[in-house]
Amino acid sequence: AFIQSDVCGTALRTLGQLVFLQNNNEPVATTYFDQRVPVPDEDTEKRISLRKLWAFTGPGFLMSIAYLDPGNIESDLQSGAKAGFKLLWVLLGATVIGLLLQRLAARLGVVTGMHLAEVCNRQYHTVPRIILWLMVELAIIGSDMQEVIGCAIAFNLLSSGRIPLWGGVLITIIDTFVFLFLDKYGLRKLEAFFGVLITIMAITFGYEYVTVALDQAQLLKGMFVPYCEGCSPVQLTQAVGIVGAVIMPHNIYLHSALVKSREVDRSNKKEVKEANKYFFMESTIALFVSFLINVFVVAVFAEAFYQKTNAEVHSVCNESGSPHSDLFPLDNGTLEVDIYKGGVVLGCFFGPAALYIWAVGILAAGQSSTMTGTYSGQFVMEGFLNLRWSRFARVLFTRSIAITPTLLVAVFQDVHHLTGMNDFLNVLQSMQLPFALIPILTFTSLPSLMNEFANGLVYKIGGGLVILIVCAINMYFVVIYVTTLNAVWLYVLAALLSIAYLTFVGYLAWLCLIALGVSCLDPSSRRGNDTTILIEQQPEFDS
Repeated sequence: AFIQSDVCGTALRTLGQLVFLQNNNEPVATTYFDQRVPVPDEDTEKRISLRKLWAFTGPGFLMSIAYLDPGNIESDLQSGAKAGFKLLWVLLGATVIGLLLQRLAARLGVVTGMHLAEVCNRQYHTVPRIILWLMVELAIIGSDMQEVIGCAIAFNLLSSGRIPLWGGVLITIIDTFVFLFLDKYGLRKLEAFFGVLITIMAITFGYEYVTVALDQAQLLKGMFVPYCEGCSPVQLTQAVGIVGAVIMPHNIYLHSALVKSREVDRSNKKEVKEANKYFFMESTIALFVSFLINVFVVAVFAEAFYQKTNAEVHSVCNESGSPHSDLFPLDNGTLEVDIYKGGVVLGCFFGPAALYIWAVGILAAGQSSTMTGTYSGQFVMEGFLNLRWSRFARVLFTRSIAITPTLLVAVFQDVHHLTGMNDFLNVLQSMQLPFALIPILTFTSLPSLMNEFANGLVYKIGGGLVILIVCAINMYFVVIYVTTLNAVWLYVLAALLSIAYLTFVGYLAWLCLIALGVSCLDPSSRRGNDTTILIEQQPEFDS
């Protein structure tokens, strides 16, 4: 009876507001929103309007690019080459989990009118907010390095090695700046350009899929039957790597910002509800397309190169006249592939056309994900730091942060030996995952932010379990990676960093538990209301 009382509900609500501090900083006008896309005025409460769905189409496809970046493509091809079709169900499950998390991100942006970085800026103390920003920036840098290097590898393959890795990086920097200013010619034109890049990926990787002529029954079995009979530790580690590659922290921040590009009256409950519905439908379609493209890549390498040895590949490359046969030593070791070697072996087995088409697909994946990664960096910096720089200065600064380490890698690293760096960057992004998942569950569960659109009990429990499982899986991936380094000083350093890391994650998790408790026990969270309560309208509290 005491728990249900208004006194307890008021006390818990006040506690939640004391923990999640607010300030009066107004959201910054961001680069992407010089214009907003109007939504047709139709009554679609009991049906689905294709016109409205088209109006809301765009943000989900830009978000889905992160599921198709070169890091994901490399994870896909390694999954197929090392485990065949056995891990397709992991890819399917990770994509479904990603869709549910993206739904939370979109709802936050639609209901509050702010993206996740802006909400973090308003709700967290200064020190945790700065630490959180640094962690997210690390994730963006890691992802951006993979994307730019992927573009550089594609240029190297297309030019038959004439364009070195560092040259490809410089080309990517220049053309990314050019493409980023496309939104000045219209937001829909920019979104259409991303649609073209996704179409190129679907055609190129689909071509490889058709060329291989794989066993469809094995593919369906691997996709819908969760098993891994006789899986080795390497294959199990690869399964963990799939989850880490698919669910990316900066993409949660990105999607919560992209949905602000549509004209939605947040004071109108019906419009907000409708926007949530159509954004979820669009995200489902976009991630289904990205899932099919990922399946194309896994299936090609599962059918053609699973259990192949280096000696077999070396022999075929020699017979085909490939100049890259020296990449594969004359031994019976299992074939190890990455984005570069993947293109080479496709050229050896299926002809030069397969290599160049593969390179075009990688270029489209790298270029599109590089652009969305840059947008992520802008939204994160603008939101966390409340920056009011010019558009060009913001683009230049956020681009430079990620490009500098990428150039260093390109100058001092050989294009043939980048797999180790890619593994490290996957680990880096895996470690940053809690810094997106915990805040998004926290804020979408607060009635003071979301009102009647706050997460229900099932979603809170389910979301908490999913986040716990995903973070545990990724931490396992990190531990496996560290134990392969065989250096005592690295173990000591990793232990010290782990203590600080887990302390901060525990702090965020504790605030999340308080938010979940407030939303579960606060009677106002169950009270209907015709208007959406905005964060700007909430009372301000001091700590």
